[in-house]
Amino acid sequence: MKHLLMFARYPELGRVKTRLAAGIGDKAALAVYRELLAHTQTVAAPVSARKWLWLAEAGPTADRTDPWQGYEVRPQPSGDLGHRMHTAFAHAFSEGATQVVIIGTDCPGLTTAHLTEAYAALTTHDLVLGPATDGGYYLLGMKQLWPDLFLHKQWSTDSVRHDTLADATRLHLQVHLLPELRDVDTAADLAAWRGAGT
Repeated sequence: MKHLLMFARYPELGRVKTRLAAGIGDKAALAVYRELLAHTQTVAAPVSARKWLWLAEAGPTADRTDPWQGYEVRPQPSGDLGHRMHTAFAHAFSEGATQVVIIGTDCPGLTTAHLTEAYAALTTHDLVLGPATDGGYYLLGMKQLWPDLFLHKQWSTDSVRHDTLADATRLHLQVHLLPELRDVDTAADLAAWRGAGT
């Protein structure tokens, strides 16, 4: 049984895309976040999987009107990103999942075809990784829980992908790599994305 996990936040001024906001301002960053959120929802919509939305804690001005139709919603636990992802994967496997893929909402280059490829690869591989140009990853998929992949990482740094792949090698996992894509985290990322679209 396929599960798709999405990590997201409610749209909220000053609490989304904070690194991007440092370069373009809170209002513009919120608009970009809404655009990325809509893109990710559209890309995920055709995927035949049980879908879970793991939402970060919302502030008092959060826009809670996004429908998220078809998703089962759960709150992200406290702790670092590794702990939160581990919790989400463990929950999916406890619900009977045999293939689990997690994504965020930062990658405008993500397509339905990438998600389809990830699930297909899990029939012959232990792990699927969608590498991001910043040294992290935009997608992670597995067919059983490997806790080591979430430990001892410097999250949001350029070492995450390298360290994750090193863990996979040590654990003798067969890894399928998706195409490298760019997340939009900074003003430079945004400029590169807008430039690519012209």
